[in-house]
Amino acid sequence: MSAFAMTGDSPPIVLTFGLSDPTGGSGLQADLLTLASMGCHGATVLTGYAVRDSATCDEVTGLDPDTVATQARMLLEDMPISAFKIGAATRAEVVSAIAEVVSDYDDVPLILAPDFTLDDEHVLSADELRESLADLLVPQTTMLIADHATLLQLAQPDSDAESPTLDSAISHILSQGCEYVLAMESGTHRHVITLFSEEGQVRQDTWDRGVHRIMGLTDTLGAAVAALLSNGQEPAEAAREAQEYLFQAARAAFRPGMGAYLPDRFFWARSNDADEDNDASSLFDDDSTGRPGEARH
Repeated sequence: MSAFAMTGDSPPIVLTFGLSDPTGGSGLQADLLTLASMGCHGATVLTGYAVRDSATCDEVTGLDPDTVATQARMLLEDMPISAFKIGAATRAEVVSAIAEVVSDYDDVPLILAPDFTLDDEHVLSADELRESLADLLVPQTTMLIADHATLLQLAQPDSDAESPTLDSAISHILSQGCEYVLAMESGTHRHVITLFSEEGQVRQDTWDRGVHRIMGLTDTLGAAVAALLSNGQEPAEAAREAQEYLFQAARAAFRPGMGAYLPDRFFWARSNDADEDNDASSLFDDDSTGRPGEARH
């Protein structure tokens, strides 16, 4: 870690790795918006870029692994990084380069929110990519944020092998060194998000699902968790509060183009109803305890 001392005027700095999404709906642009909204400064390492709009993706281009590693090392030698957030990578070699860099900073919380699919035509899910994530980054991860399909792929990256059950997949991932798994399940009307550790289920939260397709939910949740951990929150508390932030951003989602809706990550700056903000947690069904934000043990 750099010897540079953070001053009292400096916000926590989160280093985020991912693709450039020109719509701002996902990727690095989404991370920067989320981090800024939550009081952090975002520094970025570009792993590649997408040519896309809000409706479709035409092209994904990955950067050279050495370029990715050099970006990260220059920033880490200059700035005190309080959390890592890792999103989409395009190649196994890029994952390997990132894993080597972050291994030198094992005291820094690492949030892994992998994205294997940009849309139906651009699938970033080759066996080699999944294997490198599972073998090199998952063991260094503080909190893995993924939907059920991604968890199954990470636990059994060989697409020709028999798929494990979800429970066994989560147990396997945790046994590899990952501290927490935040599993996202999207039903027709509800999202169910469950936090697991090696001790078992820590908490589970559900929230209403809107009728519109919204881009960037996983990236937004991952960046929000990274922001909260960088501010000193415990993982279970950070997982809960990050969901509340995501819920409000998704509820205020807007449609800038002809495709998907985007979360309004600065919903609080455009709200004139303070009571609505204060009562956000009551819109969750919290089965951990009767008090929103308190983890079940």
